[in-house]
Amino acid sequence: MEIIGYVASLFIGVSLGLIGGGGSILTVPVLVYLFGVDPVLATAYSLFVVGTSSLVGAWPKYKQGLVNVKTGIIFGIPSIIAVYATRKFLVPIIPNEIFTIGNLLVTKAILMMLLFAVLMVAASISMIRGTCENCDKDETELAKISYNYPMILVEGLVVGTLTGLVGAGGGFLIIPALVMLTKLPMKQAIGTSLLIIAAKSLIGFTGDLGHQTIDWTLLLTVTGLAIVGIFIGDVISKKINSAQLKVGFGWFVLVMGLYILIQQIFF
Repeated sequence: MEIIGYVASLFIGVSLGLIGGGGSILTVPVLVYLFGVDPVLATAYSLFVVGTSSLVGAWPKYKQGLVNVKTGIIFGIPSIIAVYATRKFLVPIIPNEIFTIGNLLVTKAILMMLLFAVLMVAASISMIRGTCENCDKDETELAKISYNYPMILVEGLVVGTLTGLVGAGGGFLIIPALVMLTKLPMKQAIGTSLLIIAAKSLIGFTGDLGHQTIDWTLLLTVTGLAIVGIFIGDVISKKINSAQLKVGFGWFVLVMGLYILIQQIFF
């Protein structure tokens, strides 16, 4: 299973390089089901893997002029604050045994996976339906950038909290938000989302230091493979239709999300 896990680690990066998100949707299931990592610890590992690979992936986008630093800072600050506070203060105080439904004992680990599965289903529906109406428009069609500051603040806090709880980078939420709330072109939204994901994920990971015992060998190996994958994804993204790829990936995420829900509830 570990060999499959290492191969799957490549696809974490490929996903980020292709569509600017989805990496964390793969990371937690890969760590839990293929490497046997505890779900709560896997959410912490996911922050490091996705954050580091996103940071590396943002660099070529920045050189291509596809990272809007000002937008990244405006959106990133509330998100960073929320994710750090969630990992540092909220996650550690969640009890290991939360409540019981019939014969089902809902533990902290099960709750994390259920939340993650629900997030996966929501993300997949967003990808399949293409809810971002401006996502397919070219840079020249959306030249003027404006900022809806109240909504950016709210969205940043929501994405940061979700990132902290389930270890998801939130690219599928960030990209439509950037397009709709700041009028960024799609390609700039993807590049900028990588910068935001990197900052909030890595800072959020520091909130776990001292609370968790980290297997750095496994973590750095998975991260290294994801980094290789993100460069592969960046190359492929220049040759294929990203909109069609996003829909296909959405269906894959939907199946995985439903599988995790069924597995956690019934098995």
